[in-house]
Amino acid sequence: MTSIYDFKETEMSGATLDLNQYRGKVLLVVNTASNCGLAPQFNGLEELYQKYQAEGLVVLGLPSNQFHQEKADDETTHDYCQRHYGVTFPMTKRVMVNGDAADPLFTYLKTTAGHGRIKWNFTKFLIGRDGRVLDRFAPVTKPATFEAAIRDALADR
Repeated sequence: MTSIYDFKETEMSGATLDLNQYRGKVLLVVNTASNCGLAPQFNGLEELYQKYQAEGLVVLGLPSNQFHQEKADDETTHDYCQRHYGVTFPMTKRVMVNGDAADPLFTYLKTTAGHGRIKWNFTKFLIGRDGRVLDRFAPVTKPATFEAAIRDALADR
């Protein structure tokens, strides 16, 4: 794969999510986990999505049980995120983020961003309108703290 737009994921509904549909948009790709102590970040992610969606921001949540902090199945995860955090941004079926079974998108993001393993849930990758990885934010970095970086990415046409 040579571009983020070459990847496909599977939505919670089972439909194919072709990242090519996000060409020209700003993406925030996040490995999520509903039972994680950082799960309240769903609120901040949803706030950013609601605030900047019309300008071209897409938050993409990829639940992972890599660190054993996700619900028992995708349907339970989906319902929980909607009910407790009001999540409306796209979410995929669960993925692995490290190791031999890592989702190819995360392998690409880790390689392109120049950082190693995903250390924990809620690692966030900001991708510009041109498909380049602009930044990687640590799990403990709250979404509001990098809002300016999102605004800059949205302004870059």
